[in-house]
Amino acid sequence: MVKMNDEEKLGNGQDIICAKCNISLEVSPVKFNYVGVAFSVSLFNCPICGLTYVPAVLARGSMLDVQRALEDK
Repeated sequence: MVKMNDEEKLGNGQDIICAKCNISLEVSPVKFNYVGVAFSVSLFNCPICGLTYVPAVLARGSMLDVQRALEDK
């Protein structure tokens, strides 16, 4: 598996705006639960409504790897 730094995973943060609140998203820990396992990931998140932006590279890469690993257990 290829290791990515935070900027490669999240992007540089420019021009990421909440579609609902029309404000810039901020990087913060976001809790995920899957198959009874909870984990936290730093992602862009709206400080007002909580909308979270999951970049495609993360959804198709790292998160898919976690999903497969958890389903194999």
